[in-house]
Amino acid sequence: MRLPRLQRLRYALPLLLALALSGCFYRYQAQAPVASSYPYSEQQRMQAAHHWEILAEHQAEQILDNERLRGQPLHLVADEHDGEFSRGFHALLTSALVRRGAWVTTRPEAAIRVDFDVEAVTHNDRGYLRPPHGALTAVAAGIAVAALPINQWREPALALIPAAAGADVISGSWVARSDQEVIITTRAIDHDRILYSSSQLYYINEGDSRHYAAPDHRDEPVLPSVSISNEW
Repeated sequence: MRLPRLQRLRYALPLLLALALSGCFYRYQAQAPVASSYPYSEQQRMQAAHHWEILAEHQAEQILDNERLRGQPLHLVADEHDGEFSRGFHALLTSALVRRGAWVTTRPEAAIRVDFDVEAVTHNDRGYLRPPHGALTAVAAGIAVAALPINQWREPALALIPAAAGADVISGSWVARSDQEVIITTRAIDHDRILYSSSQLYYINEGDSRHYAAPDHRDEPVLPSVSISNEW
């Protein structure tokens, strides 16, 4: 049985009015900018000395591809008071440059200085972070596969094998989020002129931040203090 046109309009009118008002509220009534996220992106996690070597190889290639640096003597600045990363990266970058035929000298006179800066960043309140890209799809797919009819299979647990195989394929790219990041900048400087500068950003493990800080800037244990009052 079809409703009369007037009665259908009476039911539809409140819905249309609610949608219109909600649109006006969103468009005209916001008293502060509405928070939005950036487009989906990825950032690598640095958690092994081998990752330092990969960065050193990349920087050596970029430096030697620079026309202003190719064939020039290079002096890598080293500081014995630097942290583990700075000392290790200095050695790895030196090896990568020499292996590629670069002119690396231990004498700073008449040479282009190559140095690097490390800045560790700690986020105290990241707010809501959505799951990794594809995580919900993978979970849903696993549940769906496990729920498929298995009447033709003698062992019901075999239904989990396709889901496990799919998870093994994609799970290698998943890493836990971290509130610790590091910014690593490599520069080549000729007197007061910067000829090359490249900055890379990485996540790091929370316990690894000490690798990227100078020894005198590392967190030291806080000793308990005792207050003695002279009041009687």
